Amino acid sequence: MKVHYDSQADAIYIKLGSKKPDGVVEITDGVSLDTTAENKIVGIEILNASKKLNIKTILTYELDLSDSLKRKIA
Repeated sequence: MKVHYDSQADAIYIKLGSKKPDGVVEITDGVSLDTTAENKIVGIEILNASKKLNIKTILTYELDLSDSLKRKIA
């Protein structure tokens, strides 16, 4: 996962994988999901991001893995 913030556009793009999107689904004004032909979400775009979330929070994150996922990784 990669997060890019463009301060001039006040837009955040969260890239969730390496696949290229084939389509876009707007879920609310200024928030869109990039999807593949198989309806997999590969990216999230948020316009007017500073008005919708705390930018500092999204640019730093913490993973809280479920116990079953922790066992699979270990």
